[in-house]
Amino acid sequence: MGERGRPRHPDRLTPAEWRVVDAVRHGLTNREIARRRGTSPDAVKFHVGNAVRKLGLTGRADLRAWRGAPVDSALNGRTTEEAAVLGPIGQVSRTVADLGRAKAFYGDVLGLLHLYTYGDLAFYDCDGVRLFLTSGEPKGGESVLYFGVPDINAAYDTLRERGVEFLGAPHLIFRHESGVEEWMAFFTDPDGHTTAIMARADSR
Repeated sequence: MGERGRPRHPDRLTPAEWRVVDAVRHGLTNREIARRRGTSPDAVKFHVGNAVRKLGLTGRADLRAWRGAPVDSALNGRTTEEAAVLGPIGQVSRTVADLGRAKAFYGDVLGLLHLYTYGDLAFYDCDGVRLFLTSGEPKGGESVLYFGVPDINAAYDTLRERGVEFLGAPHLIFRHESGVEEWMAFFTDPDGHTTAIMARADSR
């Protein structure tokens, strides 16, 4: 008779654990992760604990700074000699109180091209620069600047060597049906304004 139970996953973390790890590295709390994933904070806490144990880390702080990608990630093996050069601004964010109303305004009224919506996040094209809308309590002067880089890991290393203190390691934000992945890492400027480097990885 064969072994019973769920077959062993080929990666060091399960897909559910990877999703939670990326959310932790994005700076979300267990409650926020649970709300976005439609599960309970206890379930999220369970996945965080499993990930910390499997990776040999000491806690959540180490997990947020841990650098790793799924075994099938398009980011693996990606390098370039020009990684330290900041590219053009790739994305600007804005918090809106009502995502549906905001989508009607930015899409229907202003005529921006809608790219895609993911949960309570919506993305529009502004002549090559993405506008990222997220539901929440709007605050003044909160725009986040996202700088495109060809290699997020190499850029992360170079900027750290220059004294930039990142809030967490590069982490997966979204994987499109095409297989293209969106990766980001965040830091603050001298005034405390949130800034980020971002890269798209494609294994094709």
